[in-house]
Amino acid sequence: MKKRLWLFKGIAVLLPLFVLALVELLLRLFGYGHDLSLFVEDSDRKGYWVMNQYASERYFTETENATIGNFEPFPQRKANGTLRIFVLGESTTIGYPYMHNGSFHRWLQYRLMHTFPDKEFEIINLSLTAVNSYTVYGFAQELVDYAPDAVLLYTGHNEYYGALGVGSTNAIAHNPSLMRLVIRLRDFRLIQLINQAVSGIRKAVSNQKVDLRENLMKRMAADQQIPYGSAIYQAGIVQFKTNLNDLCQLLSNRKIPVFISNLVSNEKDLKPFISAPGDGASSAQAKFQVANQIYAENNFGEAKKAYIQAKELDLLRFRAPEAMNQIIQDVAIKYPGVTLVDTKRFFEEHSLHRILGQETLLEHVHPNVYGYALLSDAFYEAMKKKQLIPSDRRGEMSFTTLRQRMPITAVDSLKGAYEIMILKEGWPFNIPMPPEEKRTKTVEEQLAGALVVKQINWRDAMNQLTNHYVAQNNLAKALQVTEALSLEYPYDPALCQQAGKLCLNLNENDQAVTYLKKAFRLENTFDAAQNLFITLLKLDRPEEAVPYLNYAAEHNQSQFSLNELQTFVQQLIAVKQQFVKDTTNVTLSNQLAASYLKFANATAAAKYVEKSLRLSSHNVDALRLKQQIQALKK
Repeated sequence: MKKRLWLFKGIAVLLPLFVLALVELLLRLFGYGHDLSLFVEDSDRKGYWVMNQYASERYFTETENATIGNFEPFPQRKANGTLRIFVLGESTTIGYPYMHNGSFHRWLQYRLMHTFPDKEFEIINLSLTAVNSYTVYGFAQELVDYAPDAVLLYTGHNEYYGALGVGSTNAIAHNPSLMRLVIRLRDFRLIQLINQAVSGIRKAVSNQKVDLRENLMKRMAADQQIPYGSAIYQAGIVQFKTNLNDLCQLLSNRKIPVFISNLVSNEKDLKPFISAPGDGASSAQAKFQVANQIYAENNFGEAKKAYIQAKELDLLRFRAPEAMNQIIQDVAIKYPGVTLVDTKRFFEEHSLHRILGQETLLEHVHPNVYGYALLSDAFYEAMKKKQLIPSDRRGEMSFTTLRQRMPITAVDSLKGAYEIMILKEGWPFNIPMPPEEKRTKTVEEQLAGALVVKQINWRDAMNQLTNHYVAQNNLAKALQVTEALSLEYPYDPALCQQAGKLCLNLNENDQAVTYLKKAFRLENTFDAAQNLFITLLKLDRPEEAVPYLNYAAEHNQSQFSLNELQTFVQQLIAVKQQFVKDTTNVTLSNQLAASYLKFANATAAAKYVEKSLRLSSHNVDALRLKQQIQALKK
């Protein structure tokens, strides 16, 4: 009897669980809901992972607000020697408002690619707009299984109003442990169904719908007044501290280096969004006016302190309080393998009187193009210091060169400017748009405008821009756009090949080699090999030319044999090796010049003739060779 009683009790307990499991199984079987995994197989490229477009839905109560990030594919099997870096964060980290190559991780990718042209770097940005440390920590838990060599973090400004933040419309509870349980439960299709049903009922009862015409900032901000030091203010600090500590502990235990940046925000050129009434000690506006007065008196140190106090008192917490930077500094000290990236110092050094403002920032927290360059430089220097990348590279691309060459097109810059004007027109800025100029718009302005209103996608805009520059015979601008496309689509060999050829046309031979080598690594072709060995010989790098020359010889379908050239290159390498041991030997120097002249390589020949004449200014053979070079150039 007792056994039967226990059996019935067991069935009573297990039956509901069985029913729930059956419902879950049926929902999955009939395709309801979404797989919320961080990565899925790339449908466009076999053998690659890509970020799941639904990954953010577990963090948003209203899935209409769920944001989508970059789709940057990476191989499922990491190749030997590849450095794989994941980037986590919010709207600043994804590069708003420029996106694409405006993002700091693309600046970093471009610099690393041209400093180390023979090494593969995979920098995968997993950042999203309107999220905070819950999403960042959740993504970190999943990416550890995808062979990261480092993780870069820039997060903290969205802690109150980002998805599931204590002051957001998505807020459910102020307890991080409870929130994490809710997040995990959303993987179940049954929970997704319940969430959709509750959301639908709530909207029907309240007769309210999510107004997608409102900007996301306004839709996400529920509690728009959070006083400094209040209970909800402290809950945001605890939330950030808990998630960031657990994230750093997780990655530190897995021996994955973490580079975490402190946060920057506009101190001087943005008045408080919402201030306590009156001019008392809790008034952000009063403190801001005091800061302006002190600044006008040229007391810049005290003015900076007052501006920061005004930001701290701002009731609308779209800028991270200073407590967040202290937490970031603390975790960098506490956990092995966690490095502080002092972005704030970089920005201060490039701001008037070290007070952060419009020199580097667009509005409250998002950098301008110069600011994103600085953000990338801060991470680059930190990675060098920790020897994640070599620090004594002779061919290193300097920060000045990076700023000159980074392929951010006029369309990208204009699109960012238009996005900010639209943002500032709405809440909480409420700044009217400037009147439209009555003139014919340039092609760049037309394309940027079409991008902003989503009449055209980015790739089509870049293709039209390339065609425009080619029609104008502006090869330098055509190269810039092609480089931009190559950064966005790094596994497209045709774009690398195209960039390489444009570099050759512009006599940018070293840059051409970088792109042609990458094109050849992605897809071995005779055309890429031929361009490579010719360019490398022109640059007097015959040792590097050999594998490409050999490939071209093996796959040569033309009537011209490359056997003679192969023999010549081997002889050239032997003479060069002798000359390296005896750099004062004029005979060897002349021999190298004559060898290059035999194949009409005037550039490399001139290099050795100049060396010969420096050693012996009246050397007859060197003077004769110089005349031959001059005749060849005519």
